[in-house]
Amino acid sequence: MTDIAWSDGRWTHDPEEVVEDRGDLVVTAAEGSDAWRTTSYGFVHDSEHALLAPFEVGTAVEVEFTAAFSAQFDQAGVFVRASVERWVKAGVEFADGRPQVGAVVTDGLSDWSLAPVPEWADRRILVRVSRGADALTVRAGVLGEPLQLVRVLPFPSSLPADAGPFVCAPTRAGLAVRLHAWRVVEADGALH
Repeated sequence: MTDIAWSDGRWTHDPEEVVEDRGDLVVTAAEGSDAWRTTSYGFVHDSEHALLAPFEVGTAVEVEFTAAFSAQFDQAGVFVRASVERWVKAGVEFADGRPQVGAVVTDGLSDWSLAPVPEWADRRILVRVSRGADALTVRAGVLGEPLQLVRVLPFPSSLPADAGPFVCAPTRAGLAVRLHAWRVVEADGALH
């Protein structure tokens, strides 16, 4: 396990404010920040706040954050980016009045999957994305509890990619997310 220093990443888009506080990084998202490509909504949003570093095959990226969300589409988790049109975001998003665990997978167009996790509200969450030879495996859960499988998706080993924590606030100003940890660990060896 290797902790990644906050200063080792680079932002895809600068947040409104970033403050280091006792080892945590408190990130205030810009109103309207989001990542999405076309599907169903007809728009492209490329304004997420993702702090990225190289993501190698055989490793996993873990991010811990507190899911203190209250407005539609408040979100945080792990962002994996190969290009402007090929990326994945996975984590917790506040949708339809409750926290939901899910992922958006984008390869030209975005898709979105999620499931309600109301018991995760205001809890410290761990999201892990493992990179294998031909796939990304997404797991998430409350810190200290077993992680649940969220998604398995194709992702070629030949594709250069970066990964790290992200925060978005599509519908409001003032969302401040406390990021607790960002680390690289060995990739999950099996799906089950």
